[in-house]
Amino acid sequence: MRDNMNSKELIRLKNTAIELRLNALYMIHKAQSGHPGGALSVADFVTACYFKFMNVDPSDPHWPERDRFVLSKGHACPAQYAALAMKGYFPMEVLDTLRKEGSMLQGHPSMNRCPGIDISTGSLGQGLACGAGMALAAKLDGKDYKVYVAVGDGECQEGEIWEAAQTAHKYKLDNLIVFVDNNNLQLDGTCDEVMPNIDLGKKFEAFGFDRYEIDGNDMAQVTAAIELANAVKNGRPKCIFGHTVKGKGVSYMENQCSWHGVAPNDAEYAQAVSELKAQLIAEV
Repeated sequence: MRDNMNSKELIRLKNTAIELRLNALYMIHKAQSGHPGGALSVADFVTACYFKFMNVDPSDPHWPERDRFVLSKGHACPAQYAALAMKGYFPMEVLDTLRKEGSMLQGHPSMNRCPGIDISTGSLGQGLACGAGMALAAKLDGKDYKVYVAVGDGECQEGEIWEAAQTAHKYKLDNLIVFVDNNNLQLDGTCDEVMPNIDLGKKFEAFGFDRYEIDGNDMAQVTAAIELANAVKNGRPKCIFGHTVKGKGVSYMENQCSWHGVAPNDAEYAQAVSELKAQLIAEV
C-alpha cells in the first residue's frame, strides 16, 4: 500500500503518536487505574484520525458537519482523551483527573461529560452499531462526513458486531471506516484461547466490507489505508484490519496480557517514559 505523504509529515505523525502514548500512560499512572495495553496498541490509528484525516472543530464539538469517531473498545479511552486534549478540546491539565469522581474523563468515554466524545462506549460490541447508525444518518441527511470506528479483536466475539456489519453492508455505508485493533490479546488470555476469531479479517470481507490488511502500528501503512478507504466510493463499508502489538512502545508491556488493565508503578512508569521518549524522531 503506497504512502503519499512526505517524510516530514510522516515524522510529525509518528512523533504525535508517541506523545499520545506518553500522555495516555501519564493519566493511567497518575490515576493508578486504567487500561494501558489496548490504549497503546490503537494509538497510531487514533493519531492518524485526529491529526491528519478527521474534519473536526474543537471549538464546536457538536458541529453537524464534523467527522465522527467511535471508540467501541471504550476501555482504551486514555488514547482518545490524550488526542482530544492535544487537539484542544479541553486543557491538558484535565488529564490529571482521569477516573476521578466528577471528572469528564471517566474510565469509559461519556458523551454527556466529555467534549469531543460522539457516543458513550464501554459495553463491548455496541460501538460499531452506533457508528453504523451515524453513517446511515449521514446518508439520509445528504451529508459528507465520515465515521471512524475502532473495535478490538476480542470485542469481535460479540454478536452485535456482526449485526452491525450486516447493517453497514445493507445500507451501503461506504462512509464507515472500521479499524480492527488485532493485537490477539484480551482480558483473560489470547483471543485464540478465549474464543477463536478464525480469519477475522476475512469475516468482515464476507460481510460485504472492503478489507485493507496492514501493520496497524506502522504509521505509513495506517495513513495509506485510511486515504484509500476514504477515496473508494463503491457502496461498501471499509475494514482496516490492523495487526497491532498490545502495549506497543513499552518493552515490558508488549504482547503481555497482564498489562490489559493494570497501572504501572513509579519505576515502571519511569522506564516507559524513557523508552517512549527515545523513540522520538528529530524533525527537520
